[in-house]
Amino acid sequence: MSGLDAADIATAYDDVRNDKKELNWLLISYAGATGNQLSLTSTGKGGLAEMKEALDDSQVQYGYVRIEYANDAESTRVKFALIVWIGENTKVMRKARVSVESGEVKRVLSHHSVAITAGDKSELDEKELVTRLRKAGGADYNGGRG
Repeated sequence: MSGLDAADIATAYDDVRNDKKELNWLLISYAGATGNQLSLTSTGKGGLAEMKEALDDSQVQYGYVRIEYANDAESTRVKFALIVWIGENTKVMRKARVSVESGEVKRVLSHHSVAITAGDKSELDEKELVTRLRKAGGADYNGGRG
C-alpha cells in the first residue's frame, strides 16, 4: 500500500488538528485513486454529521474527525477520532485487507483518542462518540452529565 505519504493527506491532517483552521474532518480511500494507492478523497467543515454523508457503503474509508465538546460549564475539549469505515456492500477481498492497512493508516493519522470501526452510519452517533472520548480523556469535571 502506498499513497499515505502524499502531501495533500499530510496537509489535510495538519489542518484538521489546527485550532485556527476551519477544516474538521477528512476521508482517505481508494475511491477515485489511480492504481492501488490510498488518497485523500474528501474533506469538510461540517463535523461528524457531514463526514457521515460522505461515507460510501461500497468502500473501505478511513476518516479522521475533530470533535469539540463542553468539558464543564467553563471549558471545552478538542479530541480526535479515527473512523475505520467498512461499508456493508464492500467486496470480501477488500475487507480482508483492512486489518493490515488500518495499522498503516493509524501510523499516519497517529494523534487520535479513539479508533472506531463501523459498517453502519448509526454506529457513528456523535453523542456516543463524545462519551467514548470523555472516557478516553481521563478527568471528567462535569460528573458524567455530558
